[in-house]
Amino acid sequence: MTSTTALKTVRTLIAPDKFKGSLTANEVAHALAAGLRSAADKAGKTGAIQCELLPLADGGDGSVDAAVAAGFTRHSHIVAGPTGAPVQTSIAFDGTTAVVEVANTCGLALLPGGKLEVLKSSSRGFGDAVLFALSLNPARIVLALGGSASTDGGMGLLSALGFTFYDGQGHRLEGSGSVLGQIDYVRRTVLPQLAGTELIVASDVHNPLRGPNGSPAVFGPQKGAAAQDVTFLDESLGHFVTKMAEAGFPDAEGLAAHEGAGSAGGIGYACLLLSAKQVSGADYFLDLLDFNARKDTCDVVITGEGSIDEQTLAGKLPAAVARRSGSRPIIAVAGRSLLPKERWPDMHLTQVFTLAEYTDQDSSKDPQLSASLLQKIGKDIGTNLLQLSFT
Repeated sequence: MTSTTALKTVRTLIAPDKFKGSLTANEVAHALAAGLRSAADKAGKTGAIQCELLPLADGGDGSVDAAVAAGFTRHSHIVAGPTGAPVQTSIAFDGTTAVVEVANTCGLALLPGGKLEVLKSSSRGFGDAVLFALSLNPARIVLALGGSASTDGGMGLLSALGFTFYDGQGHRLEGSGSVLGQIDYVRRTVLPQLAGTELIVASDVHNPLRGPNGSPAVFGPQKGAAAQDVTFLDESLGHFVTKMAEAGFPDAEGLAAHEGAGSAGGIGYACLLLSAKQVSGADYFLDLLDFNARKDTCDVVITGEGSIDEQTLAGKLPAAVARRSGSRPIIAVAGRSLLPKERWPDMHLTQVFTLAEYTDQDSSKDPQLSASLLQKIGKDIGTNLLQLSFT
């Protein structure tokens, strides 16, 4: 970063993802900004570093918060949690687009006592939130699918949106992985609001619904599924697909094999049945939050996430940020980095800072420690920026 002319003010765009299990993207951005500003103050150059904060999400947990931080309005609502107990959630709405997420409606973090319930958990709460979003008359709803506790194929979601499921005795079934195999017939009632609303699945998960790369096999174990549960759920989802075909979805089998059908315990599959459009979560949210326009007014971009590794290079949010940032310096901040320095050019990174370099403690579950370390990193970044000049 050589130059002949120094800027009096360094304009930074702080655009991180969340540090999962520790800090939200908004908290990460504010901690870094506090550190950057303190560096300028200490150098007697208050105001020499300007910080624009753009907390990001990729369609997973934190998507609603990112939209709110970017100017959307938060709307609160009570929905059924993953095991049925009511929880207060929120959606984001800007008058045209609503953002609804799985994580804050029926996600793993909402399980009572943190006890995993892969068979009993349902996506019903996500459906409740979508139904609430429809009441605001949006032109489109962005469906953020990360962090689900359930593997119910989206049965709970569909139950909230006009589908009724019955067993062989005519008893109504509530959505959960445990009852998928008991479905005898399905009654469809099309909600008129859905017909005029564009549904967008913003996700970078490419797994099909079933099979060795399907939802139960790949994601089931992290939701508490033992080997026999994985087999049971895979077979039950197969039965579910058959019943959806009988209910009037001739492409039910093909959609189950579609990339992304296995996201969020099969909620992705239900979204496909509802004719939702699939898009890259990282790129869609960068567009939704107007990243391109914001980075054009900045000299330096600071991004990051909990872990930077080979998966990051494969297209996670920091890689998308780096790809769009052009020739300006890009600094990454992470809890840890498994990416060797010689791979930094693959993401056009100027520098990488990690919390692990600043402490011997495990900061991944300690929000206070993480925030403190991020402020220190921000201060060090700020000190470096004040010493540099840019073209």
